[in-house]
Amino acid sequence: MSGNNFFLYLICIGLSGAGARLVGRHGHRLELLDKPNERSSHRAATPRGGGIGILAGFIVSALFMKVPVFLWFPAVLLSVISFVGDRFHLSPVIRLLFQFAASFIFLLGLWNGHPLSSAGYLIIVPLSVYIVGTTNYFNFMDGINGIAGITGLVGFGLLAVFAHGKGSGSGLEVLSISLSLGCAAFLPFNLPKAKVFMGDVGSILLGFAFAAMVLMLAESLFEFLCMSLFLFPFYADEITTELVRLKDGEKLWTPHRRHLYQILANEYGIAHWKVSLGYGLAQLFIGVSILCFFKLGLATVLAIFFVYFVVFSVISLTLRKRLTHQNGL
Repeated sequence: MSGNNFFLYLICIGLSGAGARLVGRHGHRLELLDKPNERSSHRAATPRGGGIGILAGFIVSALFMKVPVFLWFPAVLLSVISFVGDRFHLSPVIRLLFQFAASFIFLLGLWNGHPLSSAGYLIIVPLSVYIVGTTNYFNFMDGINGIAGITGLVGFGLLAVFAHGKGSGSGLEVLSISLSLGCAAFLPFNLPKAKVFMGDVGSILLGFAFAAMVLMLAESLFEFLCMSLFLFPFYADEITTELVRLKDGEKLWTPHRRHLYQILANEYGIAHWKVSLGYGLAQLFIGVSILCFFKLGLATVLAIFFVYFVVFSVISLTLRKRLTHQNGL
C-alpha cells in the first residue's frame, strides 16, 4: 500500500464517520427522518441520509485515482437524487427513469473496447436491468440496523481482492477498498442501536457502484458471474421473496416486510446486529469459496452457486412455513 493510498483511506474513513455523525445530530432539524410505520423494523423516528459521508469518500477516491468519469458521474448523480428522495418524496417511476438513465450513461462510456461489447449493443439492455436491479436490491435490503453497511464492507472488500488478483484496474481496487472502509466507518453509528440510517443516498450508491465495478472488472461472462456472487445473500433473499410474493398473488411493486432478514428480525425477534452479522458471515464464506474455486472453471462455480441457492431457499421456506404454522395455531 502506497503512502498516498493510506492517507486516501483515512480521508474516506473520516468523511464517512463525519457524514454519519452530522446527519445523526442534525437530521431532525433538516427533516431527514425515517418515521416508523407498519412495514418498518424500527420503532422510533431516526435520521436518515447518513450515507452522505460514504458518497463524499467515493467522490474523493474516484477523483484522486482518476477513475473514468462514466463510472463516478452517474453514480454521484444517482446518489444525489436519492439524497433528495431522503428529504422529499420521489415517485418510483421518477427513480427508475433516473436509474436507467445512469446505467445507460455508464454502459455507453464503458462499451468501446470492453470484452463484453463483442456480444453487440443488444446486451446493453439486460446489463442495464442488472445494474438497476442490483441498485434497487441493495436499497430494498437496507431494512435493519447494520445489514447494508456490513454487506458493503464485505462485498467491496471481495471486489478489491478480485481486482488485486487480476493485476489490473488499480484505480478500481483502491476505490473498492475506499468504499469498504467507508461502510466500516459508518457501522458504529448504525449498530447495535441506530443513531442514523444510511438512507437511499448510501444504499443506492453502493448498489450502483457494485454493479458498475463488476462490469468494469469482468473480462468474460464467467468473471461477471463470479463477482456478482459476492453479493449472493442480497440476491438470494430478494429473488426468493419475490417468488413467494408472486405465489401469494401480491403485486411486486407494493411495499412489504417479507424479506427473510425482516422475518428473522421482526417475527422471530432476533436482534438486528445478529441477523446482519449472520448475513455478512454467509456472504464472506460464499465470496471466499468463489475466490478459491475460481480457477476450477464455470461448471464448478455454477455447481457451488446451485448448492448455495438451494440451501438458502430451503432455510427461507422452512422458516416461513414454521411461522405460518405458528400463526395458524
